[in-house]
Amino acid sequence: MYLWIKALHVIAIISWMAGLLYLPRLFVYHAGVGSGAQSELFKTMERKLLRFIMIPAMLLSWITGVALAVQGAHFHAIWFHSKMLAVVLLTAVHLYDGFLQKAFAEDRNKRSSKFFRFYNETPTVLMIAIVIFVIVKPF
Repeated sequence: MYLWIKALHVIAIISWMAGLLYLPRLFVYHAGVGSGAQSELFKTMERKLLRFIMIPAMLLSWITGVALAVQGAHFHAIWFHSKMLAVVLLTAVHLYDGFLQKAFAEDRNKRSSKFFRFYNETPTVLMIAIVIFVIVKPF
């Protein structure tokens, strides 16, 4: 059963990361358009990406990740604590994405496309750290 949970975890992580990388890219382009049909299209894309892909993938990542941690008895390993800190930060990015998506949906965005270009790198940096903690286990 462990390998099935692990496979589901990897699938969920890939889906979640795809959303975490794509949604801020949509924000980059959305911030560059005024109101109108283009803005409404971005609002729809952002809402559906967040609700139908990112949220379920995040929840499944957490559920399967906790199951793997319990089965593997990783709770006392330093690498695991480091990984979990990065995962909590990645979850905070996800929650902030939801805040940003709502601001765009309500035409309240005050951020520039330049901000979103830099912000878009945050999930990548956290993902790199998580992979290193899990694979290399430097601590």
